[in-house]
Amino acid sequence: MKNLIKRALTGIIFVAILVGAIYYHPVSFLVIFSLITGLTLWEFYGLVKHYEEVSVKRAISSLGGAYLFAATFAYTNQLAGGVVFLPYLLFLIYTFVAELYYKAPNPINNWAFTFFAQLYCAGTFSMLNFIAAAPDASGYATYSPLFIMAIFIFIWLDDTGAYLVGSLIGKRKLFECISPKKSWEGFFGGLVAALAASQALAWYAPEISWYNWLGLSATVVLFGTWGDLIESLLKRTLGVKDSGNVLPGHGGMLDRFDSLMLAAPAAYIYIELFIRN
Repeated sequence: MKNLIKRALTGIIFVAILVGAIYYHPVSFLVIFSLITGLTLWEFYGLVKHYEEVSVKRAISSLGGAYLFAATFAYTNQLAGGVVFLPYLLFLIYTFVAELYYKAPNPINNWAFTFFAQLYCAGTFSMLNFIAAAPDASGYATYSPLFIMAIFIFIWLDDTGAYLVGSLIGKRKLFECISPKKSWEGFFGGLVAALAASQALAWYAPEISWYNWLGLSATVVLFGTWGDLIESLLKRTLGVKDSGNVLPGHGGMLDRFDSLMLAAPAAYIYIELFIRN
């Protein structure tokens, strides 16, 4: 019971911070998600035992990813041109050159871990900026929280629906060798919850057709499920249960954003192809 209360309180605070950051102001979105990007990278590098002995390099790599998010925010909101990415390019060059002096037994592993995490974590979170930057009638990009919030709503309701339905009637395993607790019944339960939410959003934002909301929610659920399974595969490969313990009762940052890792780029593709064009 104590763990359930802890989990519930953490979840409420977590959701409140995210919703507040997304809706309060573009700067709050920038600050909170830059922090989340850096913390997720720090957790990932610790999870794979990367830079275990050189915390400075771990910090630089985490800050590099956080900078990518901030630079992408500035670029997509037309606050800066492409030159804003030059420091990140310097960070990538540093990553290559540093291995000449670190003298690790297998520098290829270090490069692979660094660049994979930049793509997997920093690249995904940075994609949110492209989703949030909505062009107005004059073609000028302005910050719009609608799609960002919708993606998180679909993910949260999918998780809730999948858990409730899977716990009650789940029998057919979805991907037993990677995540034995997930079931097809749970998958469809989460999908139905997200599809229902999409129609509520269609009523709230009728400028976007109901069928596009439906398609976006289905896209988020499908790719979010794959994102969840990919993080499960990562943890199973590394032999860990949770990616971290920064969120009491919920594990680590990667555990909370695993679905987003594939859902965000897939949602962006859908939005560009079917909604904004």
